[in-house]
Amino acid sequence: MTQEDAPEDRQPADRATRAVEYKGAPLDAEKGPGLGCFWFQVVVLAIVVVLTPLSAAWNWPVVVTIVLMAMTLVLLLFVGQTVIFLLRLVAADRRADVRRRPLRSATKTVGEIEDEGSDKAGEEPPTADEDEGERPPG
Repeated sequence: MTQEDAPEDRQPADRATRAVEYKGAPLDAEKGPGLGCFWFQVVVLAIVVVLTPLSAAWNWPVVVTIVLMAMTLVLLLFVGQTVIFLLRLVAADRRADVRRRPLRSATKTVGEIEDEGSDKAGEEPPTADEDEGERPPG
């Protein structure tokens, strides 16, 4: 298998959705953290955020407070990156070739107006002879 064959093997089975690329390859939901990992990180972050100021109030050794503060910053980084990754997965799942219409929209969406404009742009404009034939005499 060559490098050129690899991205084709990773294409989603459903052709109705477009592949979202990440670092030159389609974004794969099986790679990276999942919801279980995310919720574990959030719980640990919440515990550390509560313990950090309490450790100072309870006069714990300064080293423990420093370690808790460093853990808070590192966990914030990991939780933030995990949120970004999971949001990209949700966005990739929602991207489809078919536009979804808002439930309570009484008017056309911008995408629908653009689609109509692109459909009309594909047609050839009528010539001057055809225009004159359509006008009523007078």
